[in-house]
Amino acid sequence: YKRKNYLLTISVSMSVEAADREALSCSRPCTPPQASWFEFLLDPSLLEQHLQGPHPDPSPVQLIVQFLEQASKPSVNEQNQVQPPADNRRNRTLKLMALKAAAHLTWDLKVLEKGLTIPVLNMLLNELLCVSRVPPGVKHVDLDLSTLPPTTAMAVLVYNRWSIIRAIHERRQLNQNILPYQCIYFQQGCSDPSVYEKAREHFRMLDSSASFCCVDEQRLAGYWSACKTLTGASDPSESQHTPYGQISCFMRNHDYGISLYIPLIYVCLCVLNDRDRALEEVCHKLCVCNAVRDALEGGVLSVSFHQLLLKPSKNTISFLLEVCARSMDKEHRSETCKRKMALFIKTVCNRLEDVSLAFMVSSHKLFMELLQDEEKKILMEQTRKSSATVNLSAKPLPSFYDIPASTSVNISQLEQQLILSLDPRHIRQILIELQGMAERPFWRVNSKWEVPVDYVNVILAIKDNLTRDLVYILMAKGLHCISIKDFAHACQLFTACLELVTEFSPKLRQVMLNELLLMEVRGHEAGAAEGNMERPPPDLVSRVRGYLEMRIHDLPLRQIVGEECVVFMLNWRENEYLTLQVPQSLVNSNPYIKLGQLIASTCKELPGPKESRRMAKELWEVVVQICSVSSQHKRSSDGRVSLLKLRESSLGILYYNGKILFLLQSVDVEAVVVTLKELVNYALSLNPNNQSWLCTQADIYFGNQYSAAMHYYLQAGTVCSDYFTKPVPPDVYTDQVLKRMIKCCSLLNCHTQVAVLCQFLREVDYMTAFKALQEQNSHDSMDSFYGYIWDVTILEYLTYIHHKRGEGDKRQVAIKAIGQTELNSSNPEEVLQLAAQKRKKKFLQALAKLYF
Repeated sequence: YKRKNYLLTISVSMSVEAADREALSCSRPCTPPQASWFEFLLDPSLLEQHLQGPHPDPSPVQLIVQFLEQASKPSVNEQNQVQPPADNRRNRTLKLMALKAAAHLTWDLKVLEKGLTIPVLNMLLNELLCVSRVPPGVKHVDLDLSTLPPTTAMAVLVYNRWSIIRAIHERRQLNQNILPYQCIYFQQGCSDPSVYEKAREHFRMLDSSASFCCVDEQRLAGYWSACKTLTGASDPSESQHTPYGQISCFMRNHDYGISLYIPLIYVCLCVLNDRDRALEEVCHKLCVCNAVRDALEGGVLSVSFHQLLLKPSKNTISFLLEVCARSMDKEHRSETCKRKMALFIKTVCNRLEDVSLAFMVSSHKLFMELLQDEEKKILMEQTRKSSATVNLSAKPLPSFYDIPASTSVNISQLEQQLILSLDPRHIRQILIELQGMAERPFWRVNSKWEVPVDYVNVILAIKDNLTRDLVYILMAKGLHCISIKDFAHACQLFTACLELVTEFSPKLRQVMLNELLLMEVRGHEAGAAEGNMERPPPDLVSRVRGYLEMRIHDLPLRQIVGEECVVFMLNWRENEYLTLQVPQSLVNSNPYIKLGQLIASTCKELPGPKESRRMAKELWEVVVQICSVSSQHKRSSDGRVSLLKLRESSLGILYYNGKILFLLQSVDVEAVVVTLKELVNYALSLNPNNQSWLCTQADIYFGNQYSAAMHYYLQAGTVCSDYFTKPVPPDVYTDQVLKRMIKCCSLLNCHTQVAVLCQFLREVDYMTAFKALQEQNSHDSMDSFYGYIWDVTILEYLTYIHHKRGEGDKRQVAIKAIGQTELNSSNPEEVLQLAAQKRKKKFLQALAKLYF
């Protein structure tokens, strides 16, 4: 009986999927039919034949997903109750075939982690532990692997390699292929050099066992070489074949210029281990070589090089010119390299304060050949002016190593490099140096670094200052790169940020995975916009599905990620998923999927007139609900119009931000903003006193220029109130406008102004006012604004706050404000209103003086 039911289930599934495949093959006759999971269930021998093919479709990773998805589907009993997946022959067979597909990939964790989500990979590895008969109820650390069967030991090793090195370290220390004991010993060697011997022995053992696992041979060779050097066991004859050995040989032969083509890490190791030369001379020469290399690669010149140019010797400049000349002797040097070298020589000329050294550079053949006539003329004139104003009595500058690290010049130079750099390692190094010079939040160095408000609180809650600054800056720079379609640098920055947050915050780790997914989606869409109509890889489609189906547990999510994932599925006609495969519970809870499903259904059912009319009608009703503003809608705190959850609709809440629909993401928003700015500027040039256009101009600047936004909001008030001598009409200073003014003042750290403006609302916002008054880093004049407060509750709170802080003088100012007779609550309403209007007028006039 069970076997009949089992075969009946398979045959029904087979008939449905066969019909789908037949329909698909009719529309695409040239595409070979894709094998389906139930075919392998009916004939398990087909799986090995399929996997042995040159390009199996579906791939092993896709089959793992299909097998485990089918095996984990819940069942429904006779009472129509949902039950956990049954432990029957069908599901056991599916799980076993998933393990066979993974075994075909030789359990390559790199491939599995790239193609599978973490829950699916975790399920797969747990199944491996079950079938390998790992003793239940025993901690893996207590297992003696030597006593276990080979298959059991292999399962324990694979699971723990993934859970420890993959899920926790994320390739942070070495590589997924290097075993933990080698990570550990090499790192401990910094405090106990004798441990390097153990690390060297483990690396040697790993090298001999490389045939049993996948090892990053280049990285292993690097650690092996470093261990041999640090333990004094290096062989001079064999070191000639490694980068470290090459640079050591070049340094012994005084051939420093060749270091242009050697990775910096080997140069640093050689400097530390070269005892035969004066350290200062070696450092100067290598600093010059690195600077020339950075210049040719388009990198940012290091702080060390700028310090060296403060007072270089004649030999240093002579050596610099020699390295520049040798680097340009190569026949393959392009025009781009020549321009980079010309820019580097100009920089050196401008930085040199010693006129004789500047003339030495300007008389070199590279200066004559690479710079344009106008550039040479300007630099020569600057050099002559400098020679005429040299102060011979000036004190000598400190030497290269005597320059204090805390000088403001160094901080400004480092901050400039921090703004320009897109290299995550370089950014981290700069922040380490800055943190050693001054304790302040360096994520505020550039006002254009912006992180979505959904993430700000999570990032700024990081306790370690260096980590907080690094996470914020890496994310802000990555988002900027995406906005200018520089996806290569964005990927580097986001990947580095992911590796960093994985160590301490699962919440931020998921945030970065979401942002990486959004970056890849946008990158693929950008390629399609340029004519590359190649379908997205299955891995990307699978990850988009994973995001849409993700269960949210206290995780900050950006609305735009869900929107663009649905748009991505619609653009690439994943209608089958949106209409049939997406879980109904997800449709009911996610409004973007609901709307996407309606659009996909309408597109899919167009050939059938009756069904398509019903789908189109449902779609149109939803669109009308989103775009309509009626009495059933209300504004949120940031001024957006939100759609309430209507009884007749399961859509939930969608936002309408002045766009027709979230589907219009292909519009060039920046171009629209630029056009709108020009249009408003032109309108204001014709009528500068139009308060509506002034408010629109303020709204444009509200995005990121808060001081300018306040300027135009106040200007809109002045033109309709005769410079605030009359009340501002309520249709000009609406609650929405006032809340934006409050937001601007808050972001400008003018917290007392925030508290005063909270009184202007139709209902006083005490929570925002109290929170603002608790801030101690206010940039406005604080108690000088107390005279503009007419709400006694706020004044009483001020006296409490100042008493608690022991600020007696400010408390007396607040008490004096409370004691004014016109604020007595026993006064008639007309007197109280007159007192409020008088304070409103004076406060707005004071703000106008500040922002105009």
